[in-house]
Amino acid sequence: MRRLLIGLRNLILVAIAIVVVLAAVVLVNTFRQGSKQIAVSPAPKTAVDEQAAAQRLAEAIRFQTISNAFNPDQAAGPLRAMHAHLAASFPAFHAATKLEVVGNYSLLFIWQGSDPAAGPIALLAHQDVVPVAPGTEKDWQYPPFDGVVADGFVWGRGSWDDKGNLYSILEAAEALAKAGFRPKRTVYFAFGHDEEVSGTRGAQAMAALLKSRGVKLDFVLDEGLLITEGILKGLEKPMALIGVAEKGYATLVLNARATPGHSSMPPRETAIGMMSAALTHLENARLPMQIRSTVGEMFTTIAPEMSGFNRVVLTNLWLFKPLLLREFEKSGPTEATVRTTTALTIFNAGDKDNVLPGNAEAVVNFRLLPGDTQASVTEHVRKVVANEKIEIKPYPGNTDPPPVTGIASESYRALNTTIREVFPDALVAPGLMVAATDSRHYAGVTDNIFRFSPVRANSEDLKRFHGTNERLSIANYADMIRFYRRLLENVAQ
Repeated sequence: MRRLLIGLRNLILVAIAIVVVLAAVVLVNTFRQGSKQIAVSPAPKTAVDEQAAAQRLAEAIRFQTISNAFNPDQAAGPLRAMHAHLAASFPAFHAATKLEVVGNYSLLFIWQGSDPAAGPIALLAHQDVVPVAPGTEKDWQYPPFDGVVADGFVWGRGSWDDKGNLYSILEAAEALAKAGFRPKRTVYFAFGHDEEVSGTRGAQAMAALLKSRGVKLDFVLDEGLLITEGILKGLEKPMALIGVAEKGYATLVLNARATPGHSSMPPRETAIGMMSAALTHLENARLPMQIRSTVGEMFTTIAPEMSGFNRVVLTNLWLFKPLLLREFEKSGPTEATVRTTTALTIFNAGDKDNVLPGNAEAVVNFRLLPGDTQASVTEHVRKVVANEKIEIKPYPGNTDPPPVTGIASESYRALNTTIREVFPDALVAPGLMVAATDSRHYAGVTDNIFRFSPVRANSEDLKRFHGTNERLSIANYADMIRFYRRLLENVAQ
């Protein structure tokens, strides 16, 4: 008995020692890392005629530039009308640059630099918008294409995505051109017209044109991650995330075939039944959550800025990763940063209540983490569905994740510095863009692709993205203009 008690005591002592050592390691890891934020002085707040700029953006919203994958000329009239509006609104910029129209509607402006040895850069935005969901028009505070300026906001479809970026870039460039600014490095302004339907006719064509001319861009900046407020628990300051990586895009079409017939004599296996089972299996067998390089770098960067237990968790992922992933799984936006997502988006089957359809078709959209591929996801679907009677085909426009941009480059530092100068209250970190952007088409002409929109947003604002009551605050829009002006001064002067 005595030996047993001594053994138990020794085990307890060993357990206590392990806990003490573990706690010491956790504490050392937590507090040894200092802030990774660049120390810069806030830039002088450039004067902006906010009301005039807001009115120009509002006018742009009235052009219903809704893109359509199957009808590329659907928005021809609105696009050309908006081009005329751009020319009238930004005459100094148009005079300082050369314009090429690509794919009938995309605009490629070239502002020639004075130093041929300086690597050129490109600022991207897109002219097209998504449609308004039928039946939701009445839910808008102001009609979605009226371009109303009210209550301190510009209201309407495209105010945020992405005419806000497009027009703020041009407002900044116009002001610089009027002031006699001449860039040392060549600046390309590439404004696609079909980003919302994969960008194959616009951005892809412009990138191919640059590649055919032997252009190698120092960096590309496109729409992307935001300056979020109150999104991450334990972080009091706004967080500006620079998208250095982007998810891939893979849509698969599943088609289940069966013998059509009368509903009074249904067989054991029907097209709808097979497809329903396959989709249920896919939703229940989601791809695993993983913290890969970009998200890991984000945590490393913001961990020293966190408070309380959140800082402990992020600086000790070797121990707390399962806990963190469980928390991330509770929210769609956070879960999307650590998982290749599975989304069932379309289901078509049958056309009469008493007839068994001969086929059922479903469309499943995957957003791929860097490291996953179209091939690996397709194989995952085949294994999960496990039914040879269901055909699996890729959808046009699928892409693997583009290469991840490193954060040690001068271009990343310049972007980081500019954000800190214009938004001095914000913390800056690299991040993963969970949606697709036009920037992925430029992987062949640059090693540095960044996805960042200088827009402040809280959790309520995020619901407006592609949703109802899209709007952009006038004060926020003025800061967007200041950001692009300062960026051009920092990287092209």
